Amino acid sequence: MTLFFRTVTVEEAVNAARSIAPLMEREDVPLTAASGRVLAQDIAADIDIPGFTRATMDGYALLSSDTVGASESLPAMLRRIGTVGMGTPAGMTASPGTCVYVPTGGAIPKGADGLAMVEVTESIGDDILVKRPVAVGENIMVRGEDFSRGSVVIENGTRLSARDIGALAAVGTTLVPVRKQPVVGIVSTGNELVPISRIPAGGQVRDINSYLVGAYLASLGCLPEYFGIVPDDQSSLKTILEQALKRCDAIVLSGGSSKDDRDMTADIIRDAGEVLVHGVSIAPGKPTIIGRARGKPVIGLPGHPASSLVVSLVIVRPLIAAMVGQREIRLPTRSAVLAENISSIKGREDYVRVRLSGGMAFPEFGKSGLTNTLIRSDGLARIPAGVEGLEEGDAVEVILW
Repeated sequence: MTLFFRTVTVEEAVNAARSIAPLMEREDVPLTAASGRVLAQDIAADIDIPGFTRATMDGYALLSSDTVGASESLPAMLRRIGTVGMGTPAGMTASPGTCVYVPTGGAIPKGADGLAMVEVTESIGDDILVKRPVAVGENIMVRGEDFSRGSVVIENGTRLSARDIGALAAVGTTLVPVRKQPVVGIVSTGNELVPISRIPAGGQVRDINSYLVGAYLASLGCLPEYFGIVPDDQSSLKTILEQALKRCDAIVLSGGSSKDDRDMTADIIRDAGEVLVHGVSIAPGKPTIIGRARGKPVIGLPGHPASSLVVSLVIVRPLIAAMVGQREIRLPTRSAVLAENISSIKGREDYVRVRLSGGMAFPEFGKSGLTNTLIRSDGLARIPAGVEGLEEGDAVEVILW
């Protein structure tokens, strides 16, 4: 069923975008190139990690039962029977009344079930005084405690962070199965647009959105491909769209300064496929278009920079996540207290630019065509569709840029 000519909620728009997302194919990349990519299958541990029971700090491996009741005034006295070298098996067994020195990361000898850190001990030759009780398992990591062989280390659909890369290294993953990066075509439309290298004449503006949207898409792991500026001419736009569809996995069109121009964009998308959404109850960004052409997602963004960035964050981001199979797309947020009233229209989801300072969120009111509010702001305060604004002193979650 088409949602054309009916303004939909943000949730409906996001669901529509996700519903047309083609899943990208898998490719294997070196571990050194996997950061920021989305995993295409579960990765399991090939061995127990650690592969032996090891010390988590310098100290003496011992039987915890030998230290019951130990104190500064009445320490437990144990006999040191050896020292464990790094990178070698312990090669000895701790028995009642004995202990073995083990450096951080060294193997714990058989028989020992705890380790007294050197700070609570005193040595007198081979006699070691332990000045407090040691619990079973204290200061040691048992074999397989981090990951056991065959257990899932990182799940399919994870966008790989530096921490994940470290875990993959621990389980010997030299080639990482990931989803291919979507190639996204970027087209700016409008008779008023000129290249950024040109000084605009009367009635003209520089093409901001190509670079703004392209940079944002690149931050999501996409490969933006720029198709330049297209005038508000149906034939020209149709030609560029067909070129982009042949070379890209998805298309983002921005611009069209009037209702007629937006209708032209929707008509061209419909001619090549279908329009699912034409109008979203969001501010800024109401005239957003969501469609599919030749089986590929095509998103029509508003022409104003702030509007295009907000819609990219709220709607395009979930689309890209679905294309790469990303499980979770939590946005970074920060709690703050609103410093000023923000009005809103009930039934419309508003995203207001705010500046953060001292735990307060200060609205950066301005028209969606302004770029200075994007620079001054730290993120967006979301006003749900069911409320008529927020008041000074209200707690808000700010979506960080």
